[in-house]
Amino acid sequence: MHEIIDWIVESVGAMGYTGIFIMMFLESSFFPFPSEVAMIPAGYLASKGEMSLTAAFLAGAGGSLAGALFNYVLGHRLGRAFLIKYGKYLFLKPETVDKTEAFFARYGPASTFWGRLLPGIRQYISLPAGIGRMPLLAFSIYTFLGAGIWCAVLLSMGYIFGEHEDQIKEVLHYLIGAIIIMVIGVFYYYRKKNKRIEEEFIEELEESSEK
Repeated sequence: MHEIIDWIVESVGAMGYTGIFIMMFLESSFFPFPSEVAMIPAGYLASKGEMSLTAAFLAGAGGSLAGALFNYVLGHRLGRAFLIKYGKYLFLKPETVDKTEAFFARYGPASTFWGRLLPGIRQYISLPAGIGRMPLLAFSIYTFLGAGIWCAVLLSMGYIFGEHEDQIKEVLHYLIGAIIIMVIGVFYYYRKKNKRIEEEFIEELEESSEK
């Protein structure tokens, strides 16, 4: 395993920032590529002074945004019916389209931010945003912020823990759990808030109709 880690680190170092951008583009689009493979070694190389932490972050977040925009365009141009029928050629199952559409429909445009922090949702949340024709500027901002947080977390892990793969896996496991709990809490809060606003609006309508 140590040899594999050395090979990954050397590969990231050899490909440089362009390699990070390409790998994160693939991870953010339809290709099943783990972001940890690119960003954690980049953080480790930054800790040794062989890479710039800022440049690695921009390459990672920029690649993530580019991959997300690619999926957005797919959804926008091709539509749901095409993706359901031919998505298998893009490693995309119909259930995945249904799952991300339901997530987007339930939580709205902000799901393109929170979805970037959730495994299984991160790569595909851009598709329903494109299908639903979410405004491109808002999509890009939400996506870059969400992807930026994820890239910063992975870079920090590589910077702090270096080649200690077991520690990284353990920390990542707890981190993902904490993120999921945080996202559920935020969604629950906004759901209650929106429900209260709807109830107040209905009450105002009833009062005005009585008058």
